[in-house]
Amino acid sequence: MRQLHPRLAEWLAEFNRQVEQKLAAGYKPTAIGAREALAELTRELVPAGPAIEWVNDDLILSAEYPVPVRIYHPAPEQALPVLLFLHGGGHMVGGVSVYDAINRRLAAASQHIVVAVEYRLAPESPYPAGLRDAYGAAKGVWGVLDERGLPYVRKLSLAGDSAGGALASSVSRLAQHDAALEIARQVLVYPCTDYTLSQPSVDENATGLFLTKARTAWYFDQYFQHAEDRRSVSPLYGEFSAKLPATLMITAGFDPLRDEGLRYADKLRGAGVAVESLHLDDQIHAFLNMQNLVPEVCDLVYRRIGEFLNPQ
Repeated sequence: MRQLHPRLAEWLAEFNRQVEQKLAAGYKPTAIGAREALAELTRELVPAGPAIEWVNDDLILSAEYPVPVRIYHPAPEQALPVLLFLHGGGHMVGGVSVYDAINRRLAAASQHIVVAVEYRLAPESPYPAGLRDAYGAAKGVWGVLDERGLPYVRKLSLAGDSAGGALASSVSRLAQHDAALEIARQVLVYPCTDYTLSQPSVDENATGLFLTKARTAWYFDQYFQHAEDRRSVSPLYGEFSAKLPATLMITAGFDPLRDEGLRYADKLRGAGVAVESLHLDDQIHAFLNMQNLVPEVCDLVYRRIGEFLNPQ
């Protein structure tokens, strides 16, 4: 029988009690409230990240929009490969500053230059704005590193959690047909790959486990505002070929998005793509933003990411 991690179970009991109180007091979901909630949660539960020797902000001048980024170079005297990171938050919340401690841990664990992307968010900037920003950042990352005079190895990998995983896998999907964009590897942490909400785990883990089915549907309704065919834009239902990058798939047992991550990994394997899986059966969605509750699990994840991105 599946069992939730005890520290998460205790925390969720209090979290759900507070949610019920807010709803009874007239709380209505808004972008402002959702953004503040994730920022506060991450600030409270993720300790400050390690010192990284070179950290600065910049812009990647893509064709459509100047995309803000924060660059973390853990060894600025060395040429290192690059990891483009796309944060989670349902395409509505999160940001570079919210994920700063997580990005620092990624840079330290991977010994990659982490370029964290401040892509545009819904509802102000619905689909496909965020995807275009992610794709533009992937295409233009070398230019900003050249302008900064930073040493690098021209090897680009992608990483993203939740909606950031959707963006990462969508960029990889597009790169199959773009000879000018080569993705070496991708790290997908409890990613959204199916915007149709049709996988069994969406209903199995629908309530009481932080990310709910109702909240996910609300996110998607803010993101898709022009009657898009959500199936056709879902990475799970896109083209799978051997041109897709080797992938580390990280999933959580009590996550509504669990099954779409597992199915995406299976489809990659079917296309001949190398896949490594890390399934954490007692975890919930967004556990990386809850490090104080499950530090040993987060340490394992960062270690596995580092190992995957630096194969021997």
